[in-house]
Amino acid sequence: MPQGTIKDFDIETGTGTLVQDDLVELSFDTQTFLDSRLEELRLGQRVRFRRDGDRVTDLQLVSL
Repeated sequence: MPQGTIKDFDIETGTGTLVQDDLVELSFDTQTFLDSRLEELRLGQRVRFRRDGDRVTDLQLVSL
């Protein structure tokens, strides 16, 4: 599963942008955030994600 870093996140709308390790930016929508069952995301936070084309379909926190 690829990884990236949260570039921006709007807690009110549940939308945001992540940057893949190859520096490609991908946006995620409210439904993707809600489906992840995460309560919030912080700028700079590492995440794993799945995508379907240009759409992020799943977000998971990277933990040690």
